[in-house]
Amino acid sequence: MHVLVIAATAGELDWVGGADALVVGIGPVEAAVHTAAHLAEHRPDAILHLGIAGARRASGLEIGDIVVGTRSVYSDLAAAVPTVRTIEPDVELLARVELLLPDAHRLPIATSAYVGGGDCDVEAMEGFGVLRAAAEAGVPALELRAISNMVEEEDRANWDFPAGLRAVAEAGRVVLAGL
Repeated sequence: MHVLVIAATAGELDWVGGADALVVGIGPVEAAVHTAAHLAEHRPDAILHLGIAGARRASGLEIGDIVVGTRSVYSDLAAAVPTVRTIEPDVELLARVELLLPDAHRLPIATSAYVGGGDCDVEAMEGFGVLRAAAEAGVPALELRAISNMVEEEDRANWDFPAGLRAVAEAGRVVLAGL
């Protein structure tokens, strides 16, 4: 299976090696634009979107925990007319990844352009953009995150990006090898 691995930053993809990878930039708009542009010219069998994320303290999640996204929620969007605000991962891809990562948490993941803007226990900045672009292109996609910080922690010196990056790399290797 030809899997495209997508992340916001090159640091989240350092472990990928020879796999097809794409850095889409930070934030939901950059993620959607770069994913759509790539998919207009390349057609992978599936997309594994991964990276680090924040969690709410009340969630019980800890630094380094892995979360498989069961839904992506675009928290920044509040329109007076009906809009697409949530998107589900591909059902078959989700089932395969859940088998590969049996200890991972299965939760919705909020997409927000700012820290603390999500309305889920887990939030990141690109998931909805990537999954929405993939859905429009008809490419199965899934979001996988490693917790690197607590959303409420304002002192970013206390965030643990290295632990999150190690955890997402380990989980990513397992998923890529199993797909």
